[in-house]
Amino acid sequence: MDIKLQQVSYAYSKGTPFEKFALFDVDLAIADKSYQAIIGHTGSGKSTILQHFNGLLKPSSGEVHIGDRVIEAGKKAKELKPIRQKVGIVFQFPEHQLFEETVLKDIMFGPMNFGVSEQEAEHRARELITLVGLTEEVLEKSPFDLSGGQMRRVAIAGVLAMQPEVIVLDEPTAGLDPRGQKEMMEMFYQLHKEQGLTTILVTHSMEDAARYADRVSIMHEGRCVLAGEPREIFGDTETLAKYRLEPPRIVRFQRRVEAMMDKRLAKICLTEEELAVEIARAIKEERGEL
Repeated sequence: MDIKLQQVSYAYSKGTPFEKFALFDVDLAIADKSYQAIIGHTGSGKSTILQHFNGLLKPSSGEVHIGDRVIEAGKKAKELKPIRQKVGIVFQFPEHQLFEETVLKDIMFGPMNFGVSEQEAEHRARELITLVGLTEEVLEKSPFDLSGGQMRRVAIAGVLAMQPEVIVLDEPTAGLDPRGQKEMMEMFYQLHKEQGLTTILVTHSMEDAARYADRVSIMHEGRCVLAGEPREIFGDTETLAKYRLEPPRIVRFQRRVEAMMDKRLAKICLTEEELAVEIARAIKEERGEL
C-alpha cells in the first residue's frame, strides 16, 4: 500500500490562542513495499507526520492518500477503522500499550477488535510469538511479568496480528542495548522482505536509516526538506550539517580512511561490509591487481 502526503500542514490547538503549527506544506510519497526512513532532529515534525499515516491526526490543510483512501483537510473522514487495520504503528516504547491479563489476550485483542474470530486470533498469536523471538510459554504469563525487551516484542506481535500492509516504526530501538537494537532491526527487515510490507522507519539513528532504507526523507522545522536514496543523502555532508544532522558513523570513518589513503573510494559505503570490500578493491587497484 502506498502513502502520499500533498501540501500537508498541521496545527495543534487550531483556532485557539495556543495554536502551533508542527507541519508546513509537506509533500511526501512512500511507494508500496518500499522501506522509507524519516530522519530529523528533535522537534522536526517526525512524530506528528507519522500520526497522519493512519488517520490518528487529520491535516489542517492538504491531503493524505492512504492506498485508495483520501483524508482531506476540512472534510469529515469516514470509516477510518479499515485504514488503521492496514497501517499498524509501533510507537516508541510500545510496551506501554499493554493492558490485558495475559500475553495471549493482549495479542488477540487487536484482530478481534477488527472482527477476526477468537480461533483465528489465537492462531495468529501463537504463530507471531515465535516470529518475534519468544516462546509459546510466555502466552499464559502476564505481560507485566516480562522483561522490557520481551514486553516490546509482545506489543509488536499485537500490531502484526492485525496483518497490516504498512508498518510504521517510531524509534523502535529506543532504550535497548546494542544487541537488542540489532536484533529488533533485523527482525523488522526480515518481516519487510518476507511479507512485502511497506515499512516506514521514523528514527534518530542515521545508522539504521543507512543500513535498511530504500529512501530517506529529512524533516526540518516541520518541513520535508530533502528526499532521496541513502547514498545520495548521506554522502552530502554539508547539506546534512545544514539540518543539524551527521552522516552515519561508517560514512565518517570512510572519509577518514580516504584522507589517509589520499584517495576517494568508488562509492559511499553504508555498512561495514561494503566499506571492507571497497577498501580491498582500492588497495588492489593501487597494486595494479585489477
